[in-house]
Amino acid sequence: MHGPAVSGWLLMALCGLTGAYCLLRTRGETGEERRAARAEALMGFGMAAMAVPAAVVTPPVWGWAVYAVLFGLSSLRALWFARHSAHHLHHLVGSSAMVYMAVAMAPGGGGAHGGHGGHTGHGVAATAGGIPLLTGLLLAYYAAYVLRSGTRLIPVATVAGGSGPVAGGPVGGGWAARPELALACRLTMGIAMFAMLLTL
Repeated sequence: MHGPAVSGWLLMALCGLTGAYCLLRTRGETGEERRAARAEALMGFGMAAMAVPAAVVTPPVWGWAVYAVLFGLSSLRALWFARHSAHHLHHLVGSSAMVYMAVAMAPGGGGAHGGHGGHTGHGVAATAGGIPLLTGLLLAYYAAYVLRSGTRLIPVATVAGGSGPVAGGPVGGGWAARPELALACRLTMGIAMFAMLLTL
């Protein structure tokens, strides 16, 4: 994304808020839903940190290795829990994409690192980095995921017959437990991941 640094701040804010909401969800969920919320909170905060414009905070050289190790472990965790829930396969793709971006953005990893072709790519045009085929496959995956998630939100926001409760959302139970909000957060992270992959 070759725009002003404000785009990086916007991504950081969206991902940070999404991560915070997912963290709140862990308090009201149990079992698989709690594990999914934890993984999504980690993803949201990780993406927020990666989206900070480099003009403000220049990441240390070892910072990219920390990203790679952290999300490498997250990938292994997602692979383990995918035995019980197919949704963790999406977490596996997301964590693996974070590892890929960290490696591509690191000095000598193929991505531009100054101004942020490396950190966010927002503000200064980035040189091509990473493996074009792999980047293209990830972009295709997230484009499909965003479209699918968006269509799933349509009936949730539609009131059947013009009256009655909103379809798909529980009556009561608190706003932190509403499935349409969790889906909206996943949609937000999917869009953010697509935008960040475009900077490679």
